[in-house]
Amino acid sequence: MNTNNYRLPAKAGIGHVHLRVSNLENSISFYRDLLGFELTTLYGDQAAFLSAGGYHHHIGLNTWQSEGAAPAPKNQPGLFHTAILLPTRKDLAELVKRILDQKYPLTGASDHGVSEAIYLEDPDGNGVELYCDRPREDWAYREDGSIIMTTIPLDLDDLFKELE
Repeated sequence: MNTNNYRLPAKAGIGHVHLRVSNLENSISFYRDLLGFELTTLYGDQAAFLSAGGYHHHIGLNTWQSEGAAPAPKNQPGLFHTAILLPTRKDLAELVKRILDQKYPLTGASDHGVSEAIYLEDPDGNGVELYCDRPREDWAYREDGSIIMTTIPLDLDDLFKELE
């Protein structure tokens, strides 16, 4: 129930995600070697911070309470996925091609109307969405002003035309 009119400033955003992982090296390998994040800081053998573009960190990883643990059950509350916004459709196409070339499995590929996205899981089963937004002028709206979002299969062949 909304009891006040406070709204976050328009420029507010989610600065980083910090994940409990079971094996730090496996997770670093996924986020750095597969997805292309840069390792910015390593705290011994229990925590690491990674970023894109020189930021202090977009992703934190630690084994403080989870080293060697099994993945969290999917039917319990918790993180559904971390969404990583790529600047352009071509950037998304390049990363998807890289992932497929490495034979890393995708768990989905969707056109949401407002964005195009692919889905995969990190070594601990945490969902990862890699996506790019469509221009706002291409979004569809209902009469009440709410955004129309869809979940239909993403046309990967059309996405890969960005690489030609």
